[in-house]
Amino acid sequence: MTKNIFDLIVIGGGPGGYVAAIRGGQLGLKVALIEKEHLGGICLNWGCIPTKALLRSAEIYHLMQKASDFGLKADNISFDFDKIIKRSRTVASQLSAGISHLLKKNKVTVIDGYGKLKGGKTVEVIDKNNKIELLEAKNIILATGARARVLKNKEPDGKLVWSYKEALMPPKIPKSLLVVGSGAIGIEFASFYNMLGIDVTVAEVANRIVPAEDKEISKFAQQQFEKQGMKIITSAKIGEFEKSKDKVQVKIEANGNKTSLNVDVVIMAVGIVGNIENIGLENTKIKTNKSHIIVDKWLKTDEKNIYAIGDVAGAPCLAHKASHEAIICVEKIAGITDIHPLNTDLIPACTYSHPQIASVGLTEDMAKEQGYKVKIGKFPFMGNGKAIAMGEAEGMVKTIFDAKTGELLGAHMIGAEVTEMIQGFGIAKTLETTEKELFHTIFPHPTLSEMMHESVLDAYGQAIHF
Repeated sequence: MTKNIFDLIVIGGGPGGYVAAIRGGQLGLKVALIEKEHLGGICLNWGCIPTKALLRSAEIYHLMQKASDFGLKADNISFDFDKIIKRSRTVASQLSAGISHLLKKNKVTVIDGYGKLKGGKTVEVIDKNNKIELLEAKNIILATGARARVLKNKEPDGKLVWSYKEALMPPKIPKSLLVVGSGAIGIEFASFYNMLGIDVTVAEVANRIVPAEDKEISKFAQQQFEKQGMKIITSAKIGEFEKSKDKVQVKIEANGNKTSLNVDVVIMAVGIVGNIENIGLENTKIKTNKSHIIVDKWLKTDEKNIYAIGDVAGAPCLAHKASHEAIICVEKIAGITDIHPLNTDLIPACTYSHPQIASVGLTEDMAKEQGYKVKIGKFPFMGNGKAIAMGEAEGMVKTIFDAKTGELLGAHMIGAEVTEMIQGFGIAKTLETTEKELFHTIFPHPTLSEMMHESVLDAYGQAIHF
């Protein structure tokens, strides 16, 4: 069987894989990208993008209900659920087509099929008709992504127990639902359905929601969600699911109290596992740990010509982390020397709920655990003119500095549009900025970004407007 020979083969067309393929093409490499289903991967087709489209519809509906607060009149406000879902799918399809164009522009050979390592430099591709093709490459990047974690006896059934796919394209509009898990995925779905007036309960095994965030932000988030009518149960142990024709009874134990919750639907959002099965790892020296491929700082596996990036290479499982790893990896393969390994302290995290949550760097507890003496700055949205004018006075910005050196250790925000502002602190950390540079940075007025400045000033007792 004749082999097609490439400089680089990328298995998986998500935000890691397609970026790796495009960068390889830009650098003059002959690249093949193997994708079995959708260009853009889970993120574009079933995650990041369509959920944001759904949330935007819910936010507008939420604002319309408060029209009178802005001097506007809107009667008989309602929504068309089918059109909301259709719009989110249209957005995803448009972007997937855009990726196809970019790959073609950069002369990447896109192969529809399932890629599997056969040892050495060979990759087997099985297409939808079970036809087999062998490819060969000097280097191979695994970007096979991850899938939702499934708990025993709590598997999604598409009707009463949903995964993210059913939550994005629901077979019915529930009147009540339970979201199990309060990470970014769980909270975003909880926020979406809650804003549409559905009775939402969130159950989280940790002692606080969005547990990866700073404790103060978690507490504030819970207060805001509960004010919106969401019910939240923390330190929750999820027991049996008892299904009837159109209801699920869930047994929950929390803080010594046992209860049974009857809901129309349960959404499972309990984390993800890497896609390491059936990709031929047994034909290599590649090692794994808890469903993720072990890589070095340049994303190289224990097989000399094979790399892994994105969710399959471990946490944090974020699209922008995967894309950045793709650039690092391909540039290393191409022999570029002026590159740096990934610094996870510089990766921002965003949750697109209402209110939004965003952070970068260390939390206050993490900084103290690492031995730093810290200076903490805080500034509330209610002290910002733009936030008040927008009708978004609930929120805060928190900054954490090394008291000794002035290094910005972390920044944490909750409130309107904070996912758009966090990049400012990301740039500051990348440039190794101290408090002095931030003091002297001029922030435009009136903007929400002024709160970033005020939070920095507050850490050193110099806040002006609060």
